[in-house]
Amino acid sequence: MSRNRQQRAARPAATGRTGRAEQVLDLDRYVPALITFIANKLSRTATVLYQKRFDVNVTEWRILALLAIEPEISAARICHVIGFDKGPVSRTLAAMEERGLVAIKADQQDGRTYSISLTAKGFVAHDQVIAVALERERRLLSCLSKGERETLIELLRRVHGNLDAVRGVGEVEKGN
Repeated sequence: MSRNRQQRAARPAATGRTGRAEQVLDLDRYVPALITFIANKLSRTATVLYQKRFDVNVTEWRILALLAIEPEISAARICHVIGFDKGPVSRTLAAMEERGLVAIKADQQDGRTYSISLTAKGFVAHDQVIAVALERERRLLSCLSKGERETLIELLRRVHGNLDAVRGVGEVEKGN
């Protein structure tokens, strides 16, 4: 056990109004925190880099990447895949349309929804950022063997597929 870990384990738990807490998180082992910390740090550094080099923030990059994979999709589909709320996605799409990165047009089958696709300028931005994004991923995972990378990807996909298992946990049921 590392010295920091031993010190952390030996520290008393934080206290609240009722006295000592019964449990505290071990942030070195609490998976939601680890995933969040990694995602936050990756997003922050990506935004700085992508904004400076390509005039694209990380949210715009995520949308560019998704639209390159799934052309002519709805904002609802973008929200579903990326996991963002409708408001930020709508604002980001409006800004991207204004800058000429995406085209937004009424869906031919359903006039209430809109189809979003990359413009030529959007494809250029995508193609510039993807090389840097893939190099960042390569460097991030360079501490793992090929087999470990494949295992990590498979485990993350399984965890992602199991997100419904935590929906509603801890919420007060309506009608009680």
